[in-house]
Amino acid sequence: MKKLVALLMAVLMLLACTPVLAEAPEGYPEIKEGVDFGGATIYVYDYWTASDERKAEPNEEEQAQYDYRDWLMETYNCTIRQIQKGDWTTNVQELTNFCTAPDGTLCLYILPPDFVGTPMANDLFAAWETDLINFEDDKWNDSTINFMTKADKVYGVATGNSEPRQCLFFNKRVLEEAGIDWETIYDMQLEGTWTWEVFEGMLAQINKDTDNDGVLDIYGMTGNNSDLYMMGVASNGGEFFRFNDAGELEIAVNSDAALEGLAWAKDIWAKYGYQQPADGSWDYFKDSWKQGFCGFYMYQTYGGFNDNSEMADMEDEWGCVAFPKGPKGETYVSIVSDNVTVIPNVYDAETTAKLAFIYDMWSNATPGYDDEYGWIGNKYNFTDDRAVDETYAMLREPEHCVANPTLYIGSVNDVLGQPLLWQLAGGTPAELVEAATPAWQALCDTFNGK
Repeated sequence: MKKLVALLMAVLMLLACTPVLAEAPEGYPEIKEGVDFGGATIYVYDYWTASDERKAEPNEEEQAQYDYRDWLMETYNCTIRQIQKGDWTTNVQELTNFCTAPDGTLCLYILPPDFVGTPMANDLFAAWETDLINFEDDKWNDSTINFMTKADKVYGVATGNSEPRQCLFFNKRVLEEAGIDWETIYDMQLEGTWTWEVFEGMLAQINKDTDNDGVLDIYGMTGNNSDLYMMGVASNGGEFFRFNDAGELEIAVNSDAALEGLAWAKDIWAKYGYQQPADGSWDYFKDSWKQGFCGFYMYQTYGGFNDNSEMADMEDEWGCVAFPKGPKGETYVSIVSDNVTVIPNVYDAETTAKLAFIYDMWSNATPGYDDEYGWIGNKYNFTDDRAVDETYAMLREPEHCVANPTLYIGSVNDVLGQPLLWQLAGGTPAELVEAATPAWQALCDTFNGK
């Protein structure tokens, strides 16, 4: 009898120490049994959250998020804090320091994609190999997962749609004065007929010497010519670097599609681009665009769609379309650059899997507030509806987002600028690529561990 009583007491004590998993509230994710952090604190280290203190008087949606996250932490027996560690440039060093001397803290890091190459080459990121999450879920950002996949293993993630980057703004007045109905550009974009050929025809129509002095007064375009050259490659289905079947980074800009894209972009810039004045700064194009003597503007979406952007005080009305497709391109694209969440490669497989799972839950949209149009914000205040509803909305979707593996071996300026993009005026793409290949191959070899 004493043995039976002792056994029953042991069972009761075990039950008392085991979290009781109640049914999840309606709209909340299904509870995963067996995930228990034992009261630990988990840190999500970003580079912008100076304080994670909650608001004293939250609005309804904010309170709903607090309620969801409280339930999440209670259910899985943990405390989660998303807080700044380093800044935009130093958070990757914070991760490196932690991997060098781990202190038992449970954490994930959110890094800009510009700095993932070195830690990835040095095996500082754990692979997100777990059956606790489903990468087929629409919440995951496909372009980031593709970017962070090496040899079929995912080493970093992002959630939600991408922020579109490269685009073509157009000055409605300048186009109208050149006899171009700007609405037709949107129409062609919808129909899939907005191409290099059509774009170049419009550029030629806009170029004009109004006072017959032999110097152009109205130009087809202005903007960042490095963005133009990169989009010449991407819009034609080309790449600068890529992973091969063996999971090794290799040079890809020597393909026919990439070289054709560079040659075409170089040609239209020489014919129709407003060039940097002798006394102009590197970003001369920002003011030249606002002055209203250029038809198109090659830049990135934040230049027009964001609050307090440089185009906020522009007098002329503007629209926005995707960069046109090249002859080898299949769809309209933008080269995206989204933040990447990684797990330090210092934990055992079980802990890594649990961290991946809890981040999946933490990064969920607030239940009941899955607003698919929340990204619009006040964008209608800046431009016409079609720029928002057709262009920006389209470029957010995964099939129009391409990552830039160049970032694995350095910044775009360091890797592509000096040897290629900034030298195109003085040489052919094929010659410049051939000359840069030994240095690029050395960078790839280092990344590949050779």
